[in-house]
Amino acid sequence: MKSITDSFVSVGHWPSIGSFEFNTDILATNPINLSVVLGVLIFFGKGVLKDLLDKRKQRILSTIRNSEELRRGAIEQLEKARARLRKVEVEADDYRTNGYSEIEREKVNLINATCDSLKQLENFKNETLFFEQRRAINQVRQQVFQQALQRALGTLKNCLNSELHFRTISANIGILGSVEERTD
Repeated sequence: MKSITDSFVSVGHWPSIGSFEFNTDILATNPINLSVVLGVLIFFGKGVLKDLLDKRKQRILSTIRNSEELRRGAIEQLEKARARLRKVEVEADDYRTNGYSEIEREKVNLINATCDSLKQLENFKNETLFFEQRRAINQVRQQVFQQALQRALGTLKNCLNSELHFRTISANIGILGSVEERTD
């Protein structure tokens, strides 16, 4: 490993062969090397660089054209949107003015419908009260009739003995027999 590094270190100590020798002074050789490299790059890279710049220019121009087209399209859409907005605002004003009159009309209709419903409910209430009164009166009548009937039966049972019972049955049979003779 030492021999490889020694050969690089000793480059500056090579004996000169004829008129050719290596100049190891970096400050003196660096501008010359750079000018040679730049000259070669400019000579051979000029076409490549021109092509790259032309392509870049074309891309920039097409991007600008596309941007202009997009801008025009956006302006057209903006104008259409503004026209639609104006139309919608006019319609909204119409709806607002018509809506207020419609609301008033609906309010009057609702009040009238509510009054009609209240009248119907009042009629149903009165009919229900009348029906309930009739039912209560009928129940009271039935209860009074049942109580009267029970009292009458109780009185008859107390008053009737077997002989009176026999005479009542015989009289009823006689009445039924005379009714039967008339129908024949």
